[in-house]
Amino acid sequence: MKSSLSTLLVMLLFTSLLVSAETKYKIDPSHTSIDFSVSHMVISSVTGKFKEVGGSLTAKGDDFTDARIDVLIPAKSISTDNDKRDEHLRSADFFDVAKFPEVTFKSVSVKKTGDNAYIISGDLTMHGVTKSVDLKTTFKGSVKSPWGQTVVAFKGTTVIARKEWGLSWNKAMEAGGVLVGEDVELTLNVELVKE
Repeated sequence: MKSSLSTLLVMLLFTSLLVSAETKYKIDPSHTSIDFSVSHMVISSVTGKFKEVGGSLTAKGDDFTDARIDVLIPAKSISTDNDKRDEHLRSADFFDVAKFPEVTFKSVSVKKTGDNAYIISGDLTMHGVTKSVDLKTTFKGSVKSPWGQTVVAFKGTTVIARKEWGLSWNKAMEAGGVLVGEDVELTLNVELVKE
């Protein structure tokens, strides 16, 4: 009995040491942007962003290859600086935010591809659909803020086909093509603060 108790205590101590060896960073929403661009009427583009974002990154190593990343975006925070268009994007034609209030990303793997370069693969869930995406990511660096906090920053880009997430609303153009492009370019500039 004593042996079993000692073994359990050693295992608990070892587990707590492993957990404490992890470093957790929290997304700084005031210095993070999730931007997108999609073609409009074939000849131009509409840009927008999500005004709210939260999440974290947890890693044991300094090279982030073992990082676990979780991001949560309230879908209603979508903004293209046009109220009428934004309401349409929030409607059942697009994000249907009443039914699907959150957009989430959970990393599956982080692969280093060069100096400060990574491919972050993970599951992107929006509009009730989960699909795998790859983010081409650059580690922008680590600094101490004037308030003594350690801050790290990343820039990620990817292109997704919106129809794969059920965002398929469109209108045919008289001259050919469609009103809204299928491919959406995403750019993420993320600052995280060490906890």
